[in-house]
Amino acid sequence: MIREEYYSDFLKQLKSLLKDERDWLANLANTASLIYNLVPKLNWVGFYLMDSEEEMVLGPFQGQPACVRIKVGNGVCGTAVAKRKTQLVENVHDFDGHIACDPASKSELVIPLEIEGTIIGVLDIDSPAEARFNREDQDYLEKAVKILIEETDFTPLLERERR
Repeated sequence: MIREEYYSDFLKQLKSLLKDERDWLANLANTASLIYNLVPKLNWVGFYLMDSEEEMVLGPFQGQPACVRIKVGNGVCGTAVAKRKTQLVENVHDFDGHIACDPASKSELVIPLEIEGTIIGVLDIDSPAEARFNREDQDYLEKAVKILIEETDFTPLLERERR
């Protein structure tokens, strides 16, 4: 199956899964599971959520146990928050400051979750294959994040972040 086909199928399933549920925790958990089970060659998918202005804490995920806290500006996830921009890393070992939660990971894609100008966390996707992700993957997974944000009530996380 080519990328366009499985991503098209994935986005349809994501919309269907989220359409009748607004709870942020349930939707993050189901989104991580759907990505992990439908997108090939992944070894970890999950969310890190802002716990303070300086640090994220582990949220719902699929895969091996992970680092619990990541400081903004550190690693691929922290860099995505600091730069407010998706990070596509072909080889994590070439990324200065990479945090190796799972030594099997070789490439990574991290997409910030930004709502009304506030970053509430990131979607972190790891692969054991080097250069697993390309611009097409990034575009489709950014669409998935947009769907997640549109279909989910993140008010509790926004209120926590704005305190």
